[in-house]
Amino acid sequence: MNRWFALIPIVALLAVGVFLMVQLNTLSGAPGQGRSYKPDALVGQPIPLTVLPILQGDVETDQRLDLKTAGVGKPMIVNLFASWCAPCRLEHPQLLKLKGQGINVVGVAYKDDPIATRAFLDELGDPYALVLVDREGRAGLDLGVSGVPESFAVDAYGTIVAKSSGPVLTDADLQKLVDALKAPAR
Repeated sequence: MNRWFALIPIVALLAVGVFLMVQLNTLSGAPGQGRSYKPDALVGQPIPLTVLPILQGDVETDQRLDLKTAGVGKPMIVNLFASWCAPCRLEHPQLLKLKGQGINVVGVAYKDDPIATRAFLDELGDPYALVLVDREGRAGLDLGVSGVPESFAVDAYGTIVAKSSGPVLTDADLQKLVDALKAPAR
């Protein structure tokens, strides 16, 4: 009889696990459930005109710039990152490769403190031509990000031509963004 009582916590734990998995599938829009989140919804659209302060040293300045003019008529990669984001650390070497290739990378410090952002960049290297401060997550909302890191390839006309959700970890992932920048205008 005591053995059966020992199984009760295990059965309860399994039941909770099954319940949580069902809930996660429902929230994430599992196939057949009318998923409404479209990760590439902005591809082919102009980058939103989100105006953010510029990071200078470890402070945000009074000078503000919108994402569209951040590239100044050149193709760019817009990368949303944060110092508290572990996957951002993993993708950082790929962003440094972009800088080495002469590709304009604009960083958006998403929901981050400027002091922490600067410490992150000082520790790992700064791949960005410019860093904008998005303390409240406004750019994230405008771009429809699901979390950081996310990267957007933006052509010289300010049109989003590709998006990468999650960290860019491989050379192949990186090349997809670079190739999108080099594709002829549509």
